[in-house]
Amino acid sequence: MSQLIIENLRFRDRGPYSFAIAGGECLGLQGASGAGKTLLLRAIVDLDPHQGSLRLDDLECDNIPAPQWRKKVSMLPAESCWWMDVVEDHFQNFSAVPQEHLARLGFGPEVGGWQVSRLSTGEKQRLAILRMLENRPRALLLDEPTASLDRANSNGVEQLLSEYGRTNNAPLLWVSHDPDQLARVADRCLFMHVDGSLKSCGGI
Repeated sequence: MSQLIIENLRFRDRGPYSFAIAGGECLGLQGASGAGKTLLLRAIVDLDPHQGSLRLDDLECDNIPAPQWRKKVSMLPAESCWWMDVVEDHFQNFSAVPQEHLARLGFGPEVGGWQVSRLSTGEKQRLAILRMLENRPRALLLDEPTASLDRANSNGVEQLLSEYGRTNNAPLLWVSHDPDQLARVADRCLFMHVDGSLKSCGGI
């Protein structure tokens, strides 16, 4: 079973943070805007300078190149990036994306041929989730994955990501401003205060 372990993590003026997420577990993260939730995810995925220990089972972040670490521990940002004209060009092999995953997020196989310029913000976010899962990451860091979605599409995303975590024994760190969502998807929850301190949430 995979386990994501964060020990004495520091970045900028934040930390130290120490916590672990078991394989198949979803840890929810709430907090005020500007508290540093996104910065925490960026540090864990080795996008920003940091100190401390990051481990996925016996794999040490400091012992492998950052791109390899990010293939194992993948982050879904609040706003996804698209740099080519056609959707399928952003995938290694779009035809291998499970049809069930496409359907659950409201797409058919023809979406691969769509122009990125025609996509709404919500469509980009749902496709970014499929793009992330294509690499079969061993841990997921999710920054407001349903912020731009309506309730029906949010439900599909919640089900797909939760199922991925359980099926693959993948730890999930899920950032959300919606306590009702975290009550549905998270096994436990942390709250980040404005000063950057982390406390356990009640009620989950």
